[in-house]
Amino acid sequence: MSSLPELLRKNKEWSEGVRKRDPGFFDRLSHQQAPRYLWIGCSDSRVPANEIVGLMPGELFVHRNVGNIVVPSDLNCLAVLQYAVDVLRVEHIIVVGHYGCGGVEAAWKKSPLGLIDNWLRHVQDVASRHHQLFSRSMTEQQSTDRLGELNVLEQAANVCRTTIVQEAWHRGQPLSVHGWIYRLQNGLVHDLGFTIARDSEFVSMYDRALRAIAES
Repeated sequence: MSSLPELLRKNKEWSEGVRKRDPGFFDRLSHQQAPRYLWIGCSDSRVPANEIVGLMPGELFVHRNVGNIVVPSDLNCLAVLQYAVDVLRVEHIIVVGHYGCGGVEAAWKKSPLGLIDNWLRHVQDVASRHHQLFSRSMTEQQSTDRLGELNVLEQAANVCRTTIVQEAWHRGQPLSVHGWIYRLQNGLVHDLGFTIARDSEFVSMYDRALRAIAES
């Protein structure tokens, strides 16, 4: 594990490397933030948002929490969403989960972890809502993988239901919501087929993405 002085050394090396490749990068970055994307992902340290999609600082606005959950009671998430949509005017909101998520596994197994159990209840609610998509013949890995996919779908749907996104669509602002999931074992992102650019698409796209998960 890196010590704090080593982290500072690595930061200096990174800064020097960026400036060698692009001498004006930090000057431009300090004067403007104009990302096209909002990434709502998990806090897991193995899922670095910018690196996964090959973007530099300033190109991706990010909100992360355990289990990539979007609920109306989370003012932190809603504040990020509102700023991204209304101020930064991002064009894409991407909810990104990952296979092997500790939060999803704990929710599935109902493993007591303390205060976070209250937060993970949102993921357990997803499992209950789609209980017919789980069978006794499935392994624990298969079950948690499926719950991870369903959780992404439900959280992306929750983004669409917010007044922030609904109002953006109502005024004709270009804005799409997507659901992706990342596999730690190979570093690849899988598009779950949930992409919505207007409210009228919601039911058909949600049903199609749900069927795809059920058939996988």
